[in-house]
Amino acid sequence: MKVTEHIRNAKKTLFSFEILPPLKGTSIQSIYDSLDPLMEFNPPFIDVTYHREEYVYKKRNDGLLERKSVRKRPGTVGICAAIMNKYNVDTVPHIICGGFNQEETENALIDLDFLGIENVLVLRGDPIKNETYFTAEEGGHSYASELLQQVVAMNKGIYLDEELKNSSPTNFCIGVAGYAEKHFEAPNMHSDIHFLKKKVEAGADYIVTQMFFDNQQYFDFVNLCRDNNITIPIIPGLKPISTLKQLTLLPQRFHLNVPNSLVDSVIKCKNNEEVRKVGVEWAIQQTKELIDFGAPCIHFYTMGKSDNVQEIVGNFS
Repeated sequence: MKVTEHIRNAKKTLFSFEILPPLKGTSIQSIYDSLDPLMEFNPPFIDVTYHREEYVYKKRNDGLLERKSVRKRPGTVGICAAIMNKYNVDTVPHIICGGFNQEETENALIDLDFLGIENVLVLRGDPIKNETYFTAEEGGHSYASELLQQVVAMNKGIYLDEELKNSSPTNFCIGVAGYAEKHFEAPNMHSDIHFLKKKVEAGADYIVTQMFFDNQQYFDFVNLCRDNNITIPIIPGLKPISTLKQLTLLPQRFHLNVPNSLVDSVIKCKNNEEVRKVGVEWAIQQTKELIDFGAPCIHFYTMGKSDNVQEIVGNFS
């Protein structure tokens, strides 16, 4: 079932979860161990992120350094298939621009279509580690909007090979990212909303926001979208803070703001166990307010740890 159909059929706010593929060499059981405690809440769908390649430099026998491309985590196709098979739940693989040309993207989408996967979240993706700016692959997409257009075209039966006849259209429900605090590369929120609207006009079906800790930013973002005739569902994304290190790591990595009151509470903690408790309590309050606001679904970024998310969602089951 499509994400938009789940939302349309729901009688109350839904809860969905996002997982991180394990490092190569790790058993699929690590994913099951993370998801098992969450399945009691009957999530309508599970998102599976994709991490692009990294480059490492290895010393050769002649003393020179050789640059090699390394993918430290497996792709999403097999993981999505495994989750669907084990839990009978819909999955949402993340499709990114980085590291793929258009033909590779098309092949991945065909595989997903054959598996009966009906949802994708299209993203530009991050620059390669240790590089400042995003660079597209040769023959690849530079922007998520371009990737979106390729998926929309396939939904119409239009493939890269123009000579194909009687080609079968795919049927993907397409999600895109939204930023309650604006994308860090956008000059201002007006510009960010302008390009988000372009994605909606191009065929995006729903929006999932980057994580945030101040609900007012989400409320303002939704209202701004509605004022600009962006009417598709906007799903808020939450990540409960669980360690003192995350107080600096999350803003650095995701370019977000942490409210003063949350910072003050975390700084007073003597250990990460106390930080985790503060994070859970904060996320529970966020969730209450988001439900009252009418959020269609609340999306939790688990980042490989589900015990705190289980505790949060358990308050609303």
